[in-house]
Amino acid sequence: MKIVTIIGARPQFIKSACLSRKIAEIDGLEEVTIHTGQHYDDEMSGIFFRQMRMKRADYHLDIHGERRTEVLGETISAIGRVLEVENPDRVVVYGDTDSTLAGAISASKSGVELVHIEAGLRSGNRSMPEEINRVVTDAISDILITPTRKSLENLEKEGSPDDGRKRLFCGDIMLECSRRYRKYARKPDIRIGGDFILCTVHRAGNTDDPERLRSIFHALETIGESAEIVMPLHPRSSLAMERYGIDTNIETVAPVGYLEMLWLLEHCSMVITDSGGLQREAYFFKKPCIVLRDETEWIELTEGGYTILAGSDSDKIVEAFESGSFSDSYDEAIFGDGDISGKIVDGVTG
Repeated sequence: MKIVTIIGARPQFIKSACLSRKIAEIDGLEEVTIHTGQHYDDEMSGIFFRQMRMKRADYHLDIHGERRTEVLGETISAIGRVLEVENPDRVVVYGDTDSTLAGAISASKSGVELVHIEAGLRSGNRSMPEEINRVVTDAISDILITPTRKSLENLEKEGSPDDGRKRLFCGDIMLECSRRYRKYARKPDIRIGGDFILCTVHRAGNTDDPERLRSIFHALETIGESAEIVMPLHPRSSLAMERYGIDTNIETVAPVGYLEMLWLLEHCSMVITDSGGLQREAYFFKKPCIVLRDETEWIELTEGGYTILAGSDSDKIVEAFESGSFSDSYDEAIFGDGDISGKIVDGVTG
């Protein structure tokens, strides 16, 4: 069986590293990878391939730009041409990025069975590009692999049990990745005084709105008066701060690799983020998390008291930090357990 895997963004490199390793162990399976180029610079792409010892992508499309619709169209066409050449049995896409959507549409139009890993997540906010990408990809997928039981329930509510599609709860491949690579974690080459909070901001809903972004940084500066904050700054955020003239006393650093991020998660006291991935990684590392969004697709974490939704409201963010009202029990197997990559491969090939 030939599988074409489509990746393009930082979180997808991490997820595919674990799953590709499992695929390579199984006789009769061949994987071809396509890197769309969505994340293309060394800090957001190359470093992950080196650190996780991933093979180079078989196809590097190198498609990126500021006009999302044009990039999406070009990526759909380019992936379609590769699928004509490779003639795979399955196409695998991860998550909710534009690369995910492009791969899903290309597979569907090419008549290739589509596998969506991380299916069924819903925030309920259709103004988020990621939410649209999830919903559309799920709607045209043949095999839907969910990271939580809640996401499986979402799919069962939306679909018909007689539509011939497979919906499987296999667990979160990111949990397996964090366990596999945790022992290789290394301290980033940045100054850290002692206890610190790990913070990231990159969602378009925050970076494209100057008032939201200013409000977030106002809260961070207030928190920074009593706690050190380590903030790897996404290129999108850096550009937004420059565009809006936002200055901050928070010490920001360049994006870090996956192994450095694991070290930061291991040693921080709290996480403040608008990242979906970092929300659940905070849970993996048993760290409380303030979410800089008005809603989340990881509902289990808010319902369990592991995260607090604070949005961009300065007062709410500071209040969440000062309250300390987080659950300290991390015993629930929300994201599955055991050989998650093995379960996913069984789902993909079965």
